[in-house]
Amino acid sequence: MPQPLSSKESSLFRQVIRNYEDKQYKRGLKAAEQILKKNPKHGDTMAMKALIINQQGKTDEAFALGKEALTADMKSHICWHVYGLLYRHQKNFEEAIKAYKFALKLEPESHQIQRDLAFLQIQMRDYQGYIQSRTAMLQARPQLRQNWTALAVAHHLAGNLDQAEKVLTTYEDSLKVPPSKTDYENSEAVMYKNSIIAETQNYQKALDHLESIAPHNLDRLAVLELRAEYLSKLGRKEEAVEAYRDLLDRNSEHPDYYTKLVALLGTDSSDYSSRKAVYDEYAEKNPRCDAAKRLPLDFLTGDDFQKAAQSYLSFMLDKGVPSTFANLKHLYTDPSKRDTLGSLAHQYLESKHASGENAVTNGDALNGEPAALYYLAQHYNYHLSRDLGKAMEYVNKGIDLLPSNVEFHMTKARIWKHYGNTQKASETMDQARKLDLKDRYINTKAAKYQLRNDENEAALKTMGLFTRNDSPGGPLNDLLDMQSVWYLTEDGEAWVRNRNIGLALKRFHAVYNIFDVWQEDQFDFHSFSLRKGQIRAYVDMIRWEDHIREHPFYTRAALGAIAVYLSMYDSTHATNGVGGSAGTNGDEAAEKKKAAKKAKKEAQKAEREAAERAAKQDPNKPKGAATEPVKKDDDPNGLKLAATTEPLAEATKFLAPILQFSPNYIDGQIAGFEVFIRREKYVLALRCLNAALAIDPDNSTVHEQVVRFRLALNSKIGSLPSKVAEVLKSKFTAVDGSADLKKYNADFQEKHKDSPSHVISAIKSERLLGEDKKKNEKELAGVLSMKTIEYEQAAEAFALLKQWRSSEADTFKAAAHQKWPEVTAFA
Repeated sequence: MPQPLSSKESSLFRQVIRNYEDKQYKRGLKAAEQILKKNPKHGDTMAMKALIINQQGKTDEAFALGKEALTADMKSHICWHVYGLLYRHQKNFEEAIKAYKFALKLEPESHQIQRDLAFLQIQMRDYQGYIQSRTAMLQARPQLRQNWTALAVAHHLAGNLDQAEKVLTTYEDSLKVPPSKTDYENSEAVMYKNSIIAETQNYQKALDHLESIAPHNLDRLAVLELRAEYLSKLGRKEEAVEAYRDLLDRNSEHPDYYTKLVALLGTDSSDYSSRKAVYDEYAEKNPRCDAAKRLPLDFLTGDDFQKAAQSYLSFMLDKGVPSTFANLKHLYTDPSKRDTLGSLAHQYLESKHASGENAVTNGDALNGEPAALYYLAQHYNYHLSRDLGKAMEYVNKGIDLLPSNVEFHMTKARIWKHYGNTQKASETMDQARKLDLKDRYINTKAAKYQLRNDENEAALKTMGLFTRNDSPGGPLNDLLDMQSVWYLTEDGEAWVRNRNIGLALKRFHAVYNIFDVWQEDQFDFHSFSLRKGQIRAYVDMIRWEDHIREHPFYTRAALGAIAVYLSMYDSTHATNGVGGSAGTNGDEAAEKKKAAKKAKKEAQKAEREAAERAAKQDPNKPKGAATEPVKKDDDPNGLKLAATTEPLAEATKFLAPILQFSPNYIDGQIAGFEVFIRREKYVLALRCLNAALAIDPDNSTVHEQVVRFRLALNSKIGSLPSKVAEVLKSKFTAVDGSADLKKYNADFQEKHKDSPSHVISAIKSERLLGEDKKKNEKELAGVLSMKTIEYEQAAEAFALLKQWRSSEADTFKAAAHQKWPEVTAFA
């Protein structure tokens, strides 16, 4: 039985709840202790104390006290509610939902418990449970519009479109007084209802509804766009054309409006003059409109293209628009357009020379001759028209004309990057940064290039110029708070190259945690969006969150982490041709020791700097009583992460979202094979291998994995369960069990004899198949003589020779340096 409280203690208990809600945890704890002195087994107070100490970071102690509170009073809805909140804090949402449901049985009228349960259900995408919760909340408070809207959202997300529309209509019919014309919530709600009707593909009904709400709707642009779309889908071409013309009158820079207008006009795709006439009409109406002049370049060809391109390019270069090349580079996929644009830029430059207009008259203005030089430097630096010698020539001419122009120096840094000289690229980008110390963009570019040159500390110092000076923990902490994913990923990759595995994993895990935070952040919007009436944006956010980990930011960091964990596994296990890379270096232990020593020194340096900052602070300045205590990182250098005994389990954690959300990403499938083959999960490895083969059957890495998998099956098939063996035999059809793998590999090499990456994979496969090692090494060194080899592929071959401890490595490096004198990797 629960202990009853006196009136004084009841008042004190209410104060505990208020203190918790106001985040006055010390006062709340003190008040709770007062109650527990007289009533040591009062379950509700024990539960509130558990909630408070959980907020103070004492999670284990809070759970123990929460369980004790339940033991003292099993029939208290407060105890069960708190128990659910503790589980939610630990992100154990399934257990939290169970606790909430039990609390709700004890107190069915509790709006707070019902709301917390509903938020967890939508977070877990339990749409049927969410519908039940929202129905109960609506029945309890039918006067609130947001309860009706929330129930409609629940039905909508569950796929019950008709029911969602019915809920919104029922509320509208119940209104005795029509909403104000300036009521934002009503405006959003009726537009949301219209989007639901449109999803049922009943476009006539959607159009009729839109026409009825249009006069007083506050989102005028959405109304006009939807009306044009519905008219188009209903085949009412004349009205749709008029609607898109209205939209173009509002915004003549929107490319989709032009595309849809031209399609509705029924112009033949080969009738370029009629199509261009549409764009010319708006170019005349709006002389400053860029889209009407640029978009025709996408479909014009031959002389028509040359004439239009010359007019556009001359106008942009005269005006000095820095983004001219960025606007046109998508056309370079067509070789004739690429060559025409390059030729026109040369003609423009020559005309300026001929007319004597080559002097710079307007300070650093990037127009006229400098604009042409800037365009040509980018033209020859672009991968589809690359000639780095010419690119450097034009960028140097530009710097001679405008020595303090940031764009020229940035382009020069990019050229050095494409040469493979990360050192000069980093130095040049830093020079560009110094030309404009107030520009955050060029500052981040300089830091990025420093990271590419493995200058981690210099990059952090550069980033620190634009972070908060008073940030506890320095610039890195501020970058973590700002969720600077690009920096953390680049920093992690640089630490991998610097052989500091701990800090590399620390950065990759930070990115993983940021994506967790983004998923967790939904909780803030489940109530906020409904309260503010931003329903369409909320539904878009929910759908976006469902696929958040297919973002390239995640896949890049995850693949980096997986590669590190695989190398850790290979360094601690005897590797062979099946389970991992052959001939792995034996120096990992020494490298780890060296990295740990370096990390320790960096930690000591960081502590000294923090102490110096603290000493410099004004002693008279108040120490910020309102600020929350900074959570101390107990593993700042990632030593615990690097010391894991289960690297493959950690790799699988990063891998799972890639395989789930990005199944057509071949690098993800390749990484999946590498993880599962080491875990001896052959069915899963085969699934990844078959998926990779379906995406690109001629991929060089996939060929190597096919050979490895066939070797694995040949040696392990007898020891596997019969059903597993049967599945593997029937599903692995890339190469037959009785096939001669050496011949299979030789045929592959012959087929792709002009591709360096394929030849390298074939040589690696030869080594797996037991070919003579010296012969392998000579063949690998021989790829340097291939005509199509790039320095990146040569760097891969050099890394392999070093890994194999080949005597050919030094000779290869010298020959590669002679071939690519600017590449840092061969310096």
